Order: sequence, then structure tokens, then C-alpha cells
Amino acid sequence: MHWHAYQWTGPGAERGEEAGRRPSSPDFPSSLLPPMRTGDWLAKPASRIAATFDEPGRAAGWMAAEYAKARDALLRPEGVPLEERVETAADLLARGVDAQWGEWLQGGRFATIGVVCCPNRHVTHPCPIRRPSG
Repeated sequence: MHWHAYQWTGPGAERGEEAGRRPSSPDFPSSLLPPMRTGDWLAKPASRIAATFDEPGRAAGWMAAEYAKARDALLRPEGVPLEERVETAADLLARGVDAQWGEWLQGGRFATIGVVCCPNRHVTHPCPIRRPSG
């Protein structure tokens, strides 16, 4: 197993445009919006992958680094301490469960930071970079 990292930041209202967020839509591959289901990131073009990891701890560390970039723009104070988020993400990823964080930012923006297990137990999309799953 390996893990692909994805990130999106944009106007929060755009998240309501569900057609571009569902793989059944012809707009899905070209839509910059995050998918409705975390595992459906794997159906996006490989160019959307921010990073690929062989270790869940490194993937969780990437999430922490991306979160730190958005931290000063958070609309509300952190409800869950970053250390706890990272620990939970690393544990989930190691057990084959995707990790995704979404936070509202100032100015009506929204940030999504996610890591998807590949292969994925919830979707049947092939690896976007055709990496062997062994």
C-alpha cells in the first residue's frame, strides 16, 4: 500500500457544485473541486497528486505541514490540537483508512487536506500513477 496526498483551497461556496465533485459527471476530471468521497481523488488526473508516500507517518506529517500553512487564516480557533490530528491520521492511514481535514478559512474560503490509501478499500479506482499495490 502507498498513500497519495491531495489539497484544495478555494471559495467555500463552490463546494455546493456537486456535479464537478462526482466521478459520474463529465466535468469531474477537469474540476478543481475536491470530490464528495475522499477515495474518489484517485479518479482525478495524476497531476492533482501533491505527494505520494510509502509510510503513513510521513503522509500525516505532510498533512501537518499543509495545515500549518493555513493555520493563520482559520476562521475559528482549532477545535482539535494539531498533534492529536497527526497522531490520529497516522493511525488511520496505517490501518487503510483515508484521512481528510476540512477547515473554514477567513473570507469564506475552505481548505481540504487529504491523504488517500492506494489501493483503496472503498472505491475501485486504479492507482492514478499506475504504481503497483504490493
